[in-house]
Amino acid sequence: MEGEGQPGSGPPAEGLLADGHLILWTLCSVLLPVFITFWCSLQRSRRQLHRRDIFRKSKHGWRDTDLFSQPTYCCVCAQHILQGAFCDCCGLRVDEGCLKKADKRFQCKEIMLKSEGRALDVMPHHWIRGNVPLCSYCVVCKQQCGSQPKLCDYRCIWCQKTVHDECMKNSLKNEKCDFGEFRNIIIPPSYLTYINQMRKDKKTDYEVLASKFGKQWTPVIILANSRSGTNMGEGLLGEFRILLNPVQVFDVTKTPPFKALQLCTLLPYYSARVLVCGGDGTVGWVLDAVDEMKIKGQEKYIPQVAVLPLGTGNDLSNTLGWGTGYAGEIPVTQVLRNVMEADGIKLDRWKVQITNKGYYNLRKPKEFTMNNYFSIGPDALMALNFHAHREKAPSLFSSRILNKAVYLFYGTKDCLVQECKDLNKKIELELDGEQVQLPNLEGIIVLNIGYWGGGCRLWEGMGDETYPLARHDDGLLEVVGVYGSFHCAQIQVKLANPFRIGQAHTVRLILKCSMMPMQVDGEPWAQGPCTVTITHKTHASMLYFSGEQTDDDISSTSEQEDIKETE
Repeated sequence: MEGEGQPGSGPPAEGLLADGHLILWTLCSVLLPVFITFWCSLQRSRRQLHRRDIFRKSKHGWRDTDLFSQPTYCCVCAQHILQGAFCDCCGLRVDEGCLKKADKRFQCKEIMLKSEGRALDVMPHHWIRGNVPLCSYCVVCKQQCGSQPKLCDYRCIWCQKTVHDECMKNSLKNEKCDFGEFRNIIIPPSYLTYINQMRKDKKTDYEVLASKFGKQWTPVIILANSRSGTNMGEGLLGEFRILLNPVQVFDVTKTPPFKALQLCTLLPYYSARVLVCGGDGTVGWVLDAVDEMKIKGQEKYIPQVAVLPLGTGNDLSNTLGWGTGYAGEIPVTQVLRNVMEADGIKLDRWKVQITNKGYYNLRKPKEFTMNNYFSIGPDALMALNFHAHREKAPSLFSSRILNKAVYLFYGTKDCLVQECKDLNKKIELELDGEQVQLPNLEGIIVLNIGYWGGGCRLWEGMGDETYPLARHDDGLLEVVGVYGSFHCAQIQVKLANPFRIGQAHTVRLILKCSMMPMQVDGEPWAQGPCTVTITHKTHASMLYFSGEQTDDDISSTSEQEDIKETE
């Protein structure tokens, strides 16, 4: 009987063994992908740490990229690459495996020459092989460069000249570099070398040194906000570093404008120009730094300021002829040409002083500097709501279209709620000391420039009445009123005019009761009972570009010419 039972015990053991194999294979099928994913993540982290370590120690301005925008070849192994790293100063491009070799083998742009004994007029070309810009031509044979699908041809990272491999001669390799088209706005490395030596010798006669570059030499300093324009500023920084001396290019989020503008003190008097890449807020930040230079006795080094508008709004840049926004529609080289051709003008800057009611002797009045406009009412309320939500989730407000849609939403909401109604009962308005009787308004806007609300000429309106063009350098403010958010929308689409209150050298508003939204140049806040006094502060030296005119400019100019002819 025992022998008969033994064979019957076989199947359960085989079943347990089969179940064990099943469990083992199940565990392997689950854990193996997890292990592979973990191992790949670990290796990726190690590679990233290795790259960051190279980036940190390198003199190159390396940047990672997941995909190059044009056919690209590694400067070390000459193989075609899709992703890797590039230097935004000299333009070198490498794949990940050749990064360390490229960092040791190739030299980046020298912002200052190492040899102090080198003469100012001896600057050899700095040639980089391969990946030349599209549509570039050889300086020797005048034929197109970079047309072959391989690492070929050379480019000088200072003058931007290109030459074929077969056209490169020993004489061309040793030829003096003249810095190309933008020689009059580039700060040469040799100049900084001599300046450094003069400072060691306690000499400050920079004018004699600069005279060797000619009277046409007007260096341009780039101040870009890398966070403006959906991070477009970061890409512009690299493009300007390639065309200019990297020492001329600053990111204002890392180097404050006042510190960056100290470079002007190493240049000849009244020679520097500054290009601000950002919104109107960034421009105001830079102009505040210029005022600080005046306070510190650096008036002779004050630069003229041009604007490359990023982001939304940009009414100041539009007033100065630089347009409502830059989205890469023209190359950076053309932007620099426009800055070189621009004319100098003056811009009024105003002091906005706010004294809270009941705290005259206890609290110091708040002060703002106004370049564009001050407003109280529905447009300030929309700006305040937009600003509050953008602070909570800044990543959601990276599109111009989305930002305008959010403004439209809040404007529509205010049309229904009318939070700012009966403003005329809550405030008193004085223009040059004379009190003004107001109709039933919801908002008051005090203008320094011609444009408002993202491109609307508010003071001139639709042109059905002969109003003179608003100027930004006449020491006068234009004061208008609006009847609500719907009225603001009608004005922007040219279906209505604002209520023109008048012009004045000094504007005073007294908010008698309740909280009201206010804004200065797009910076909104909620304000209780107070007295707002707007007086002239100073002038800013700006650059006006007259190369392009908007439809509003053309129509307003033609209207003024017609008026003069009739007179």
